[in-house]
Amino acid sequence: QVQLVESGGGLVQAGGSLRLSCAASGRTFSTGAMGWFRQAAGKERELVAQISRGEYTYYVDSVKGRFTISRDNAKNTVYLQMNSLKPEDTAVYYCAAKDLSSRRNEYDYWGQGTQVTVSS
Repeated sequence: QVQLVESGGGLVQAGGSLRLSCAASGRTFSTGAMGWFRQAAGKERELVAQISRGEYTYYVDSVKGRFTISRDNAKNTVYLQMNSLKPEDTAVYYCAAKDLSSRRNEYDYWGQGTQVTVSS
């Protein structure tokens, strides 16, 4: 019902910046909170940032002050601005969305992932 496509990943030097984009299509009016997850090699997947329909935001401690999540409802797009990148940020980043119709407090839709590599 909802498709998510990430873009903007790539290779960047430590201290640099990247902006990830996630374009939603389909029944976008049914989406609630949206978030960005990441999974580094050999690590568990973790929630990096989340933004509600009311634009309340959450960030994992390790990215506070460096990353900013935002959404543009007119464009059906969510962004993750990543500044002061560190090698520890290297991971596959996934966009995800919750469906308003679901009683489960879980993410229902997932993008394919985009690789972010930060060199030292």
